[in-house]
Amino acid sequence: MLGTKQLSLNKVTFAGLLITIGIVFGDIGTSPLYVVKAIIADATVFDKLLVYGALSCVFWTLTLQTTFKYVFITLRADNHGEGGIFALFALMKKKTTWAAVLTMIGGSALLADGVITPSITVSSSIEGLQLINPAIPVIPVVIAIITSLFFIQQFGTNFIGKSFGPMMVIWFLMLATLGFAQITTFPEILNALNPIYAYDFLTKYPKGFILLGAVFLCTTGAEALYSDLGHCGIKNIRYSWAFVKISLILNYLGQGAWLMNHPIPVHGLNPFYAIMPQWFLFPGIIIATAAAVIASQALITGSYTLISEAVSLNFWPKIKILHPTLIKGQVYIPFVNWLLWVFCCFVVFFFRESSNMEAAYGLSITITMIMTSMLVIHYLHEKDVPIIILGCLIVIFGTIEGSFLIANMHKFPEGGWFSIALAFIFFLVMQGWFFGRKIKNRHISFSNVNKYLHLFEDLSNDQSIPQLATNLVYIIKANHVHQIESKIMYSIFSKQPKRAKTYWLLHVDTVDEPETFSYELNQIIPGTLIRIDFHLGFKIEPRINLFFKEVLKDMEANGEIKLCSSYDSLKKHHFPGDFIFVNLDRVMTRDYKLSPWESMIMGIHSFTRLFSINDVKSLGLDSSSVIEEKVPISMERPLSRKIQRIG
Repeated sequence: MLGTKQLSLNKVTFAGLLITIGIVFGDIGTSPLYVVKAIIADATVFDKLLVYGALSCVFWTLTLQTTFKYVFITLRADNHGEGGIFALFALMKKKTTWAAVLTMIGGSALLADGVITPSITVSSSIEGLQLINPAIPVIPVVIAIITSLFFIQQFGTNFIGKSFGPMMVIWFLMLATLGFAQITTFPEILNALNPIYAYDFLTKYPKGFILLGAVFLCTTGAEALYSDLGHCGIKNIRYSWAFVKISLILNYLGQGAWLMNHPIPVHGLNPFYAIMPQWFLFPGIIIATAAAVIASQALITGSYTLISEAVSLNFWPKIKILHPTLIKGQVYIPFVNWLLWVFCCFVVFFFRESSNMEAAYGLSITITMIMTSMLVIHYLHEKDVPIIILGCLIVIFGTIEGSFLIANMHKFPEGGWFSIALAFIFFLVMQGWFFGRKIKNRHISFSNVNKYLHLFEDLSNDQSIPQLATNLVYIIKANHVHQIESKIMYSIFSKQPKRAKTYWLLHVDTVDEPETFSYELNQIIPGTLIRIDFHLGFKIEPRINLFFKEVLKDMEANGEIKLCSSYDSLKKHHFPGDFIFVNLDRVMTRDYKLSPWESMIMGIHSFTRLFSINDVKSLGLDSSSVIEEKVPISMERPLSRKIQRIG
């Protein structure tokens, strides 16, 4: 299946390009709605240095940051066709702690961007209606659109997704046409592509460097472009980007031409709508609103994908993940959906206007881009790319993104604090879950199962102990085929002896390849102790109950087992054997003192468990046939003094 998928993604077709334009470029494609508006917000006059310099910065930002960094370099760092910061981490040969922290920071900032994007894009488009009727209430309309958008997620979005491609093609054609029409009135604006104007803007224009924070908004969708690599393929993205970039540049130059023809600022001016003919204003607003909804939809579904990958890689607590349609890869996460809805509504009510949201927008995604750059450099280093080339990339990306970060920091008191605070909340959740699991796993002890084979045989045949089940199933964490957790041995033999005809040990191995779907079988004691290793890619939903049933069917078809009941009264009527799963919940004991850092991490970990689901639900087990047991995490701590007997 993986080979077929890769072949289809690497083949450039008209349908593939159409789909790519529809789902990949929504965020970056709607940037003309607010970028130039943000740049000229405080200008007293639209002079040549401002207009030419700002447009030159926009062009070279799209060229160096989006085209060079993402389209030509970062897209090469694909994990069997999948992209995004978590797929990039999975690609690392050495998953060091610092790489995990960089991934958590980048993923958290990207989630924060997923909150701001729907708010600013929908608000920017609806604000255009006030040009037709100033009395139109923008906030209620924006809230209604955003609420409807989040509400329909639970039903699946394939019915509206089919229109994304054609609608976005119309959008980009509109951008190009409107821009070209204005360029014909002031063709000298094409000189703005000269990088000397960008240099003059940054060095000579008052607050020119600070305005880089507004310029940066033109490339905020580049990270989403990388995340959507698995949906469209590298060739489709690269070919369609040429069309998208030309359309964007034409529109930006068109807005610049209009500004040069109208150098006196007007209150509340948005050059995007100013370049539209009056008769086209209402249709243009409708098209802009549709594009804004598509961009928002892409970020919402992207957030689902991001969280589902984070869950698979143990960066996020296990939460309920649904598949509302039969379309491969489409997921719906109720908790994330309504959490994003609450945050989006808060942004709209708190900031009220898109111009205020611009201050909150950009800072968090700058951080994501920096994290991605560092991880990509590390990945290229592992691929033995020459140090000279890596050094050049570090200088280029470090200069560009460092400048953007410094410029965006000026937004912090005006609204940038919100996106940073939001990203910090997401980061705390990831940090607490990831490192909390590491602390708990550090104290897992394993036993060599070969030493206890006679115990399994004796217990299975011990008629003095009531049989708990025909088949007893444990989910184990031991990677080695002959290892088993000591706590499972404790559960089977010590806590309360559990007799069964057959003991099954199921091990779930989440591998770096996204679409891996296979299993290994080891009959440690034929018919009595059997281990199954499931090898699942991080994009595969771990529906272990269904996978286990398929394995049992294969084994029965091969004559390896008989699934009939072990009870004589039921066996003669051909009843199938019963299965009981035992789920062990490891809990911390109070007699071990952690370091202050570990105590804080475990506190956050305990809090995140409040909204996480247990292994029974996350692994898709049948809860009606599961026994849940709590077992202490064994952490030996010798007493500082011997207790004295007094009587």
